[in-house]
Amino acid sequence: MLDVALGLDLDIGAEAAIARQKNTLLEILIDAFATRLLAEVRRGLPRAYRQCEEDLPALRGRLDITRQFTRNAVRPDRLACRFDQLEADTPLMRIMAAATVFLARHTRSLATRRTLDELRHALADIPLLPITRLPWQAVRIDRTNRRWEALFRLARLLLQRDWQATHHQAKAPEGLTLLFPMNDLFEKYIAVLLRRALAGSGIEVIDQGGHRACLGSFTGGHLETGEVFRTKPDIMLRRGREILAIIDTKWKKLSLDPLDRKHGVSQADVYQLMAYARLYQTAELMLLYPARPGQVCAERAQFGMAGGSERLRIATADVSLDEKDLAEALKVLVMASAKASPLPLAVG
Repeated sequence: MLDVALGLDLDIGAEAAIARQKNTLLEILIDAFATRLLAEVRRGLPRAYRQCEEDLPALRGRLDITRQFTRNAVRPDRLACRFDQLEADTPLMRIMAAATVFLARHTRSLATRRTLDELRHALADIPLLPITRLPWQAVRIDRTNRRWEALFRLARLLLQRDWQATHHQAKAPEGLTLLFPMNDLFEKYIAVLLRRALAGSGIEVIDQGGHRACLGSFTGGHLETGEVFRTKPDIMLRRGREILAIIDTKWKKLSLDPLDRKHGVSQADVYQLMAYARLYQTAELMLLYPARPGQVCAERAQFGMAGGSERLRIATADVSLDEKDLAEALKVLVMASAKASPLPLAVG
């Protein structure tokens, strides 16, 4: 789930290590980062042009007229030069250099520490910045450094707080703990797999989109757009401007009691989907939960909404399946919705 949801592009060895769980997840990810970074460094560092200004004995690049006749007015042996220089000191490499030092302090594996030490020596010409001052926003992934994209995501996972928690221990150096909010991870995982499954169908998968507000100033007329209480549906299926369906993911267990007419679904979750149906004018809604061990990806229940034609489906997704099998199962769930719905929800 981490690999797919966050685009880490882990190799088979790292995935196998996670499956065996011989080491902690943190150790496995640090080792995967160090191993891949060393391989990329040996292939060559990405470089970029940086504008330099220096006073040199011979002209290089362009002459800075203003600086030449002010600072160097009494130094005819110096020329104020302005030129572009190709170098490896880029925002991306500053992040990589900082990661090698930071992670070396937290790994318990001697082999991983040796790899990180070798990397620090290879990146010795890159200035070392504190973690809090790393230039994340300045990194630009393009065709010249595309092969570093997964490494950049893995470095961000290990160094930033988006998907983890860092803490300080008394009388000890800064600690590092991976704590993943499973509801967010499950949502991202399902969105990525749905996007793969529906590729080429003309249906766009949007996660954490919409942003329509529920309420606005009441003037007695018809309110077209709200101003407060903005909404962000987990996943929307859209063709053109039409919202075909909304899927809300929940990392919760459904009730196994056959007499439970609600199937363990929270009333607050139902209210949320009813609001989405009204606000986004869609008749197809789904609450998607993780399947219990032994269950399959399937629809558990189906409800109609009182006073309208909207349909709420309760379904489960088996996250223990291979990602390709799960993507296919999710596609079948959406296709089942399309066949029973008057909406043109065709899946290729």
